[in-house]
Amino acid sequence: MNVFYGDVQVIWDISFEVAQGEIVALIGANGAGKSTTLKTISGILKSRKGEITFNGAPIHAMEPYRLIERGIAHVPEARRLFVEMTVEENLDMGSLKGAAKAEREKTKQQVFEMFPRLRERRRQFAGTLSGGEQQMLAIGRGLMSKPLLQMYDEPSLGLSPILVKDVFNVIKRIKEEGTTVLIVEQNVKQTLAIADRAYVLENGRIILQGTGESLLNNEHVKTAYLGV
Repeated sequence: MNVFYGDVQVIWDISFEVAQGEIVALIGANGAGKSTTLKTISGILKSRKGEITFNGAPIHAMEPYRLIERGIAHVPEARRLFVEMTVEENLDMGSLKGAAKAEREKTKQQVFEMFPRLRERRRQFAGTLSGGEQQMLAIGRGLMSKPLLQMYDEPSLGLSPILVKDVFNVIKRIKEEGTTVLIVEQNVKQTLAIADRAYVLENGRIILQGTGESLLNNEHVKTAYLGV
């Protein structure tokens, strides 16, 4: 696909796949096009050329709310919560239609089991939560739509090292419970450690791909992103 901001091209002929049951990572420096790629998949931006398919069907012309119904959830950078709504209201906003709405209470209990702190804070306004709690809520809200594919944009941004470890453990658990994951992250070492496969973006182009383990041992990745 090729993606532009106005007349400026920022994504150049990238092509990749995410298989069911995988954690796939997009890594690269700031400005490489990682977040733009997620926004294009989720319909916020439109590619001028190329096709995006999900479960064999084209989705690149669909509106974002239709993609949620298809099973794609996007947990954006900076969480984007409804700060003047409670934790529980934010979770409910993630399950407004179809099967997700019908199973809202069951899914909510699963989220509370995964994030006990959210159960404790369920009546608290989202804007008063700590950064770590807000990230838990953003992930939980995404899960409320019962996604087949969950996309994360910088889920560890601004968190303490202990909370970063917790977030990555949660993402691994989400994958183990059957949700496919596409993740964009600056924390390259921990991301590649949990990724089945990964792609390296530089200046809007994919320059490397491989398993998470192989890219951890790649000399370019070690030099450019791991400080080795």
